[in-house]
Amino acid sequence: MTLEQKLSQSAIEAIRALYGETVNESLTQLQKTKKEFEGHLTLVVFPFLKISRKNPEQTAQEIGQKLIEIEPAIASFNVIKGFLNLVIDTKVWIAMLQQISENGTFGIKTPTNDSKLVMIEYSSPNTNKPLHLGHVRNNLLGFSLAEIMKANGYNVVKTNIVNDRGIHICKSMLAWQKWGNGETPESSGLKGDHLVGKYYVVFDKEYKAQIKALMEQGQTEEVAKKNAPLILEAQAMLLKWEAGDDEVVALWKMMNTWVYAGFDVTYKKMGVDFDKIYYESETYLEGKGKVLEGLENGVLFQKEDSSVWADLTPNGLDEKLLLRGDGTSVYMTQDIGTAKLRFDDYPIDKMIYVVGNEQNYHFQVLALLLDKLGFSWGKDLVHFSYGMVELPEGKMKSREGTVVDADDLVEEMVATARETSQELGKLDGCTEEEAEAIATTVGLGALKYFILKVDPRKNMTFNPKESIDFNGNTGPFIQYTHARIRSVLRKAVDNGIAIDGAIATDLQLAEKEQNMVQLVANFESVVEEAGNTYSPAVIANYIYELVKEYNQFYHDFYIIREENEALRHFRLVLSKSVAQVIKSGMKLLGIEVPERM
Repeated sequence: MTLEQKLSQSAIEAIRALYGETVNESLTQLQKTKKEFEGHLTLVVFPFLKISRKNPEQTAQEIGQKLIEIEPAIASFNVIKGFLNLVIDTKVWIAMLQQISENGTFGIKTPTNDSKLVMIEYSSPNTNKPLHLGHVRNNLLGFSLAEIMKANGYNVVKTNIVNDRGIHICKSMLAWQKWGNGETPESSGLKGDHLVGKYYVVFDKEYKAQIKALMEQGQTEEVAKKNAPLILEAQAMLLKWEAGDDEVVALWKMMNTWVYAGFDVTYKKMGVDFDKIYYESETYLEGKGKVLEGLENGVLFQKEDSSVWADLTPNGLDEKLLLRGDGTSVYMTQDIGTAKLRFDDYPIDKMIYVVGNEQNYHFQVLALLLDKLGFSWGKDLVHFSYGMVELPEGKMKSREGTVVDADDLVEEMVATARETSQELGKLDGCTEEEAEAIATTVGLGALKYFILKVDPRKNMTFNPKESIDFNGNTGPFIQYTHARIRSVLRKAVDNGIAIDGAIATDLQLAEKEQNMVQLVANFESVVEEAGNTYSPAVIANYIYELVKEYNQFYHDFYIIREENEALRHFRLVLSKSVAQVIKSGMKLLGIEVPERM
């Protein structure tokens, strides 16, 4: 139980003793006292005026007095209008810090066999192009969310659905078949996903040229797009693939194998992984089966061209296509099949889809369809909807080859981190191997932190130069602070000063020191909040706040040079606990923190 929860219970008890009524716990939630007032935690008393039948000041005064009587953690209080500011006894902060320092996993819950199972889907790449900046945000959010849910005591299965079939895949295949001249990753020196992506761009270029030629012959753009020979060939290839044509399937397998090898390299660079990968080529028939079953049961309906639809107008939506007239499936059908397989494979309590906000409507429809098709868990699925990520130059387009490639981005971040670290003297005295390790840690940390500190629901602009800054709300600033604290602790050990052991309980702590302990202790509730709101940004911005406050503390107080031995010990334990929370919090973001920098 956190201090806030304990005091909330005491407030309920005080109100019951004073006014003879039991109030809901939600009404006694405490908040951090504003900096301009004395106190650590504040109780808002306005909700209790009806039962106290007194003005805000009198009510706050009475509750404060009663709390002093029944709750030893409270040293004093003051009232500002309807706000009851509570000052926590110094001994409470010392005991709390002692507990945190002795608990190597403070704030992190460990799942058990009985814990609920959360499945998180993220990444969802297409096998017609390499991963790009948009995928980077998706992967980092999904991986971090998985770590946060684990830290909240859930069992987690990280899953990926690979879009390995469909017209877009056939476009790359057809272009390679026509213009590839047998080129392979080995012969070209290109990563497999880059090679296949190259032919996706080639297809688009040739397709546009054909559309232009047809329009010059008098066709409208819409008609030309449908009649261009290339798109007709791609559609024919898709039908052959679905019919199991040996030659097309062999080409598809070969090119997909190239792409998977390329993806694996990129995932490893980003530090993300999966427990289970599903492939749409294996799930779309499952979805097709469920759709045909829904048609048979009268849940779905068929149009004259044999296409199958769901009527969602009673739900305030429109009609949704699930099978085309030629029997081929659409994304929605595949998602139905994938969901069915997943729930067959795992006893899932909660299913979370990490997918961009342009798919909000899709998931609204999917939840309704799953429910209509008899899956009881359909309505409870969670769409973790996030905003788009752009560069300062603007939007990216895969077909035109103007995307920012994930591999290039990671390499650029590491190179920039090395250059910046050298300029600032952060790599002085490091071996070549150590310098490379630090540059990789800092470069990736900068990328991940810059993306994860933004509220996931918002669109964002990623600025590589801005992200690698050793000052401000950045990954390198946090990493450097952690390294600085570890350096202080090593220096203490080298001087024979003990860091572990009991903290003296009769210390007089400065307000700044008490506030630092309070901030460290908040980590527990911050992890809970991040899990409840599905937001890594909550962790990121808390860690920044902690680091900022610690740097101020480091500037204002002696640590190793403190002459009072008991106070010096307290400050070292506090520093050690701050470093521990930084490391734990950054791990939840998938970010490493170096011991030296």
